[in-house]
Amino acid sequence: MHMLLTIVGGVVLFGCFALFGKLWGGDVASVVLGVKWFIPTWLVISLVNMWVGVTHAGYSVQDELPILLVVFAVPAALAAVAIWRMQ
Repeated sequence: MHMLLTIVGGVVLFGCFALFGKLWGGDVASVVLGVKWFIPTWLVISLVNMWVGVTHAGYSVQDELPILLVVFAVPAALAAVAIWRMQ
């Protein structure tokens, strides 16, 4: 359940970055820039999520690595598709 909530949070954050890009620039290039900033931000958040799982929840890095890949990949893939479709 935590994994699903984290992915949904990533999708919501993706929407926020796209919205802020639209609000600050007003054109498609600004939205693309906002979405491009989302990807490294989401990577850092996903790595922090993995670190919390390893240090506080007692999982090993080997256990957390596949979860990190899925948690990062789903919202990042949505962002990549959005960038591709807008350009």
